[in-house]
Amino acid sequence: MKLTFPFKWWIILAVLLGFATVGSGIGLMATSAYLISAAALHPPISVLQLSIVGVRFFGLGRGVFRYLERLVSHQVTFRLLARLRVWFYGAIEPLAPARLMQYRSGDLLSRIVTDIESLQHFYIRVIAPPLIAGLVILLMWMLMASFDIRLAVAIVIFLLLVGLGLPYLVRHFNRGLGPRLATGRAELNVALVEGIQGAGELLIAGREVTHQRRIKHLSQNLTNLQEREAWINGLQSALSGLLINWSTIVILLIAIPLVNLDRLEGVYLAVLVLAGIASFEAATPLPEAWQHLESSLAAARRLFELVDTEPVVPELPTYASSPTPKDFNLSVRNLSFYYDNTDALPALDNISFKLSPGQKLAIVGPSGAGKSTIVNLLLRFWDYQSGEIRLGGYDLRQYQPDDVRRMMSVVSQHPHLFNDTIRGNLWLARPEASEAELIRAAQQAQIHDFIQNLPHGYDTWLGEQGLRLSGGQRQRLAVARALLKEAPILILDEATANLDPLVEQEIMNTIHSLLSGRTVLIITHRLVGLERMDEILVLRAGHLIERGQHHDLLQAQGLYWQMWSAQKQKNPEL
Repeated sequence: MKLTFPFKWWIILAVLLGFATVGSGIGLMATSAYLISAAALHPPISVLQLSIVGVRFFGLGRGVFRYLERLVSHQVTFRLLARLRVWFYGAIEPLAPARLMQYRSGDLLSRIVTDIESLQHFYIRVIAPPLIAGLVILLMWMLMASFDIRLAVAIVIFLLLVGLGLPYLVRHFNRGLGPRLATGRAELNVALVEGIQGAGELLIAGREVTHQRRIKHLSQNLTNLQEREAWINGLQSALSGLLINWSTIVILLIAIPLVNLDRLEGVYLAVLVLAGIASFEAATPLPEAWQHLESSLAAARRLFELVDTEPVVPELPTYASSPTPKDFNLSVRNLSFYYDNTDALPALDNISFKLSPGQKLAIVGPSGAGKSTIVNLLLRFWDYQSGEIRLGGYDLRQYQPDDVRRMMSVVSQHPHLFNDTIRGNLWLARPEASEAELIRAAQQAQIHDFIQNLPHGYDTWLGEQGLRLSGGQRQRLAVARALLKEAPILILDEATANLDPLVEQEIMNTIHSLLSGRTVLIITHRLVGLERMDEILVLRAGHLIERGQHHDLLQAQGLYWQMWSAQKQKNPEL
């Protein structure tokens, strides 16, 4: 309701137009009935003039008001959906990646697309119909009471039965259906997305038939729920029609004796009946409104489950600006971190190092040593429990998370390339960069010549995840993007881990040729090109066990020497 508040005047206008539409329908039926009944008595044409004008007015007005009501209501709905999407993305963006890791991509997709789109019914079919129905009930009370109070009581009772009694019955049959539908759609989306993303692995493992059966089962389950929803809709339509027919009989049973007693002119008999029937146009959408309320609440709960989650790294108040760093000196002292407070062992334990401007530092170790955890803490994806990280002379937690990330460029193990052009993917780092700056970054990463040979050059579309490029080309493009950002600190997080040795050596040579004068932090378990590092830290199980330069660590014959010897034996060309 708070999200709809900015559109309150549009909503009020749409409700009034909806009331005018139904009111015109009632007026059209009433004046038509009077015109036909009165014309049967062959009165002078002057007696019928007002009715003729009324039929024309209400007939044209109904069409005009209906068009305007649809125009305004859908305008509100689409603006509300746009607001919901931006609001939801803005709410979950601070949760990435820490809080979103527990959700599967298909489930997130279902919430962002299906759940938000299901809320479009909240305005059109949940908020507006009860308000319109309330105005119509007031109108019918005044109209019927002008003839006889019993007619007013009868029509209001039947309107309430259709508008409130029938929804209560439908809600009884519909109990729990809304959440089950939302969950069923989400589960099916998850299975479909996983089936597409993992199609190769399913085929290799020979499990594609099993996965197809699972999708078929989930689809059938969703179909059964939708069939039940359709059955309930059919039942409420049938009962609604039955109640309308009964209201007609009751009105006739009250009105005919009034005609016989000369307390009501006979020409008004059809007016009362047809006006009563027309008034149910406002009440018949209410059972469906209750049904959509259930599904809307279920979708909203799934959205607010994410929105109400507290970020792992809280943003500073909007009025609190980040300090201006004195320099870009990075200092880590006695750093310890647990991903979960229930973990028995820390991901990092008492880690200390310093990275001065222009210095090159490498952090190495086997998988699970805690190397990428350091990157996550530096980028403020998580907050550390003890110790200190200082950037530019200030504690890292004094900066807004976005300001910290603006001071660092990262080339990760699996850089994400968007389904966009090469130019669009590079501009992600710095949208205001000129064409010359973009080309210079690509030349530095030694990928400019390759791009120029593509059919559309920098305007070539990369496809999903950039799969049209080889692994080495994707990494070079990621390096170019990091260079274009021109951040003071460059972080290479397993940037060549999944490449073959020759391509890995080639890219590392490219990177090292660009490192002059830059502050660089390399995270890797591949000991390639580290002889040019100012210092190397060796981690194991979250502990710092060795540190020094390449030749010193080899002479010590510790873990670093063991890793280097194993890799040298496997790839002698390195």
